[in-house]
Amino acid sequence: MNVSVIQYDIAWQNPAKNLTYLKSKLRGLPMNTDLVILPEMFQSGVTTEVETNYETMDGPSVTFMKEQALMYNFAICGSILIKEKEKYYNRFVFVSPEGEIYIYDKRHRFTLGGEHKVVEAGQNNIIIDYKGWRIKPQICYDLRFPVWSRNVENYDLLIYVANWPKARDFAYETLIRARAIENQSFVCACNRIGVDGSKIVYNGNSLVINARGETMEDAKSKETIINTYLDKDDLEKFRRRFSVLEDGDSFEINI
Repeated sequence: MNVSVIQYDIAWQNPAKNLTYLKSKLRGLPMNTDLVILPEMFQSGVTTEVETNYETMDGPSVTFMKEQALMYNFAICGSILIKEKEKYYNRFVFVSPEGEIYIYDKRHRFTLGGEHKVVEAGQNNIIIDYKGWRIKPQICYDLRFPVWSRNVENYDLLIYVANWPKARDFAYETLIRARAIENQSFVCACNRIGVDGSKIVYNGNSLVINARGETMEDAKSKETIINTYLDKDDLEKFRRRFSVLEDGDSFEINI
């Protein structure tokens, strides 16, 4: 599967500017792109000012994703601040070329930043089936909680979309590599760069890691697009040779 990870400086609380920027970048992607990954709250930057920055599932960002997926015949995903039934969610949205929509609401809200005061916690952990791949989506702070990403569903690709600050780069890179190794899965992590409206600095470091924990791609700290190929045959061969997932402990998650 050919994956494009877009790392950029999200214009603070300016969806129109961000969508215009992304439209220009999507035009330049390789013709064989299968999946595009955008950061957390790619339309606004991560904010707790929910009442002035939310969208709905029929709003401009989801509409944009549907239009681009159809136009270029790829799937596209990222998270958006969504309002639904008078509640707010940090929602991962995955749109297929056929217009199918899969959603995952962020389970672990960043309490140190007050996210838990304004955003509801997700209740479901999902697997997305796409082009013969089983994909598990996660959002930023979820990275710190390995039981939630435990590979008990035999998934092949773990996606993290994030606004992860530069101050905690070491933890971010270490945990991503750990998630790949312990789950014997590819991991694609898409982070932002720049400085947001709260003066938080982001260093990017979007990563693609294989199941051995090896770095396939690193976006470093610049505005860039990672275009990479994920080889599922190689993943399956590795799992057969070194089948540690079969020896894992079982966990029960009480929601």
